[in-house]
Amino acid sequence: MSGHSHAKTVMATKMANDAKKGKIYSKYGRLITIAVKDGGGSGDPLKNSKLKAVIEQAKSANMPKENIERAIKKGTGELAGETLEEVSFEGFGPGGIALIINGITDNTNRTFGEIRATLNQHNGKMAGEGAVRWMFERKGAITINTDGKSQEEVELMAIELGADDVSSNGDSLDIYTKPEDLEVVKKALEDKQIKIESSSIDFVAKEEVSLTEKEKEQAQKLFDALDDNDAVNDIYSNMKN
Repeated sequence: MSGHSHAKTVMATKMANDAKKGKIYSKYGRLITIAVKDGGGSGDPLKNSKLKAVIEQAKSANMPKENIERAIKKGTGELAGETLEEVSFEGFGPGGIALIINGITDNTNRTFGEIRATLNQHNGKMAGEGAVRWMFERKGAITINTDGKSQEEVELMAIELGADDVSSNGDSLDIYTKPEDLEVVKKALEDKQIKIESSSIDFVAKEEVSLTEKEKEQAQKLFDALDDNDAVNDIYSNMKN
């Protein structure tokens, strides 16, 4: 099962390469501001689980504390900021893979045009609302590093703690839960001294599509190009890794 956002992988790689930090921090800043607004204007992560999750991701990317606090204040209205809106687009990529592209923008029409142009330039195309969303389901997704522990042992532990499914990804494990069980399973893993690399509510493909090596290369170039757009935060596909 594959569901983690390709953009998150791209962001992690860019941070590791110490490139484009300003752009990554800007994206997390918008996510934090929206999380505050979605939480009824609450800037307290203890009372706003969505905000708590985004702050954890931002901290893992070494986002400075003052940047996080500034983004929170924009959400609560203590600081002036742009009018932001969450957007979601559907499309197809190389090899016919289905795509869901989520983001935050201050100009929906501009962002739509930019994403459409990017897809057209990389053997893809936009799709109508609902055209591909049915191919995915919402899941809680937790990535952990087994740190030398037996993957089989950790997999069994995760299932016992309430996970629905577990997928190996090199030295990491992707653990999937029902959306409402994400925080419970995450805390249970942490109580077992399992280090959490990331956790989020993701779109997970019901069935994956195999691509040729050439199509995979084309798809990766598309993911990179989409992620270069300031408004794009998450890119989900049904591409088989």
